[in-house]
Amino acid sequence: METLRTDVVVVGLGAFGSAALWRLAARGVNVIGVERQAIGHALGSSHGITRLFRIACMEHPGLPPIAQKSLELWTALGTQTGQVLVEQTGSLNAGPPGSEPVAGALAAAAKAGVPVVELDHAELVARQPQYGALGADDVGVWDPGAGICFPEPIVQAQVDAARQAGARVFAHTLVAAVEVERDGVLIRTPTVEIRSERVVVATGAWLGKVVPGLPLTPRRTPLYWFEPRDPASDEFTLERFPAFIWQRSGGTGFWGHGSADGYGVKLGLENDGRVAGTPFADADEVDRYVHPRGDVDEISTAVAEAFPGLDPIPVKLLPCIVTDSPDGQFLIGRPDDTGRLVIAGGDSGHGFKHAGGLGELLAQLTLDETPYCETTFLDPRRFTGRG
Repeated sequence: METLRTDVVVVGLGAFGSAALWRLAARGVNVIGVERQAIGHALGSSHGITRLFRIACMEHPGLPPIAQKSLELWTALGTQTGQVLVEQTGSLNAGPPGSEPVAGALAAAAKAGVPVVELDHAELVARQPQYGALGADDVGVWDPGAGICFPEPIVQAQVDAARQAGARVFAHTLVAAVEVERDGVLIRTPTVEIRSERVVVATGAWLGKVVPGLPLTPRRTPLYWFEPRDPASDEFTLERFPAFIWQRSGGTGFWGHGSADGYGVKLGLENDGRVAGTPFADADEVDRYVHPRGDVDEISTAVAEAFPGLDPIPVKLLPCIVTDSPDGQFLIGRPDDTGRLVIAGGDSGHGFKHAGGLGELLAQLTLDETPYCETTFLDPRRFTGRG
């Protein structure tokens, strides 16, 4: 079996891994990327045509600099490749004043100096008449720099940029083992062995299988697309129905955005600040079937109440995977003291928008550079007391 030698190996080339490969290669690092599936595949967490892109991120006040770095990198990459990778149409967070979408977005915006617009109840109703079941005290926070981004083109563009900078890529290649040794790292696959100084493992829902002992729980999370009841209506276009997160008082919350350029109105359920889904134990055994009753009934009932202008039966449904950490924040950095292993995972349903910025951060951590932002809240060792 052929043995290759390199400085860094990146295992997993989804959102986080492809970004890390790109940012390492951009520095001139001798790097190899390994992906079990095709580049930009639909079997993990980095697919689904669009993702919300937010800057005033409600999940943690330390996140806006990472989203801003993603925007900076993806804007430049899109200019180089002639693509729009982020569409800044703005994004709305709605709910009661103390809800996570509202209070969290305001806290993040205040800490990062992100300009947002607060909407009182009357302004929210006037701005989004499509919302049919607003609570009496629901208010909004408008993030003008937010919008949507495009996962499959971004992953492909990051890998292509890495290749152009000198990275070698092995797609359709299963990593059987990642062995961290005293003098280096050994990556075993059925066709090639790779020896390196360091490794970045970014295998999404499979991260806990490749690096055992991490407190991660994968969940099956369907993605849904809908159409207006009136085919001639334009009230659910992206311009009039922009990206949003809405925590309803005493009810199921939503996230989503309007339609444009051939894709439909995309909606998903939100429960207690988390994207809804069903936990499972083994990423290799995730249920990829579509269940018309189990997958559709709950969201259709909620859509009929919340957005009466939409046909509540989805026109398309696609299973996706979310991987939760205990506190809902990513695991980015070194999980042990070897200095050779860096991990990236725990997307917790809000990871893609940060992928470009996390790729830069992963490159810095791997190469012992000074990080461009605070990383303590992302450190994998925060769960073991070793951070």
